[in-house]
Amino acid sequence: MKRNLVNWLSCLCFIFCAPAFAETIVAGTIPVKRTTEFSWMSVATWDKMHAEDTIVAQYDQVNVLFIGDSITAGWNWDIWQKNFAPHKAANFGIGGDHTGNVLWRLQHGDVGNIQPMVIVLLIGVNNFGHLNETPDQVATGVTKVVQQLQLAWPNSKILLNGIFPFEEKADSSKRKMVKELNKKIAKLADNKRIFFKDYGPLMLQKDGNISPEIMGDFLHPTAKGYQVWADAMTPDILELLK
Repeated sequence: MKRNLVNWLSCLCFIFCAPAFAETIVAGTIPVKRTTEFSWMSVATWDKMHAEDTIVAQYDQVNVLFIGDSITAGWNWDIWQKNFAPHKAANFGIGGDHTGNVLWRLQHGDVGNIQPMVIVLLIGVNNFGHLNETPDQVATGVTKVVQQLQLAWPNSKILLNGIFPFEEKADSSKRKMVKELNKKIAKLADNKRIFFKDYGPLMLQKDGNISPEIMGDFLHPTAKGYQVWADAMTPDILELLK
């Protein structure tokens, strides 16, 4: 009789609590392939870029692996060749990706046979725009990506980048969200295998605003912005390669 009562109560709890459990699922933690057709990138183009990355992962030697979205994908060619190519770097950035897309890519070929010494990760800004997530939710997605990277490459060092500030004005509400997010993901660093660096403030003017010379659309760095990032980050990468 007691056992039947317990079972009945368990079923009742499942029925009425299930919606509450469902609400706690964070979209950015679910591995998902790109399915949205953007005017600036088709799904076919995304598929092609991912396929190219899987070939690199399968056959190339990679010491420094960059993973992320359009900000990672958009490195100025000359800056990349000067700062990172000599260290056998590979760029697995794809524009428009959020944390769930990166998780899917890592689970579907991006790991391959490579054994990177350093992984440079910058991801999460599209969780705000495409998934309408809060800083807490985005941080949960970033955490899942870091955990996936550790699972795939337990001996690699991860250079976790803080999300860059975006929108022109210093008092933008989105700026506050970025600061809150970066405070949360900074806690992932153990300074043994995971290292957190926030290079974003280097992109700002003295008044906190963003110049179009640094980010033309107040989101993506220009060549000048990428140079600022490279100048700050390259010494950190070299230190982690030792």
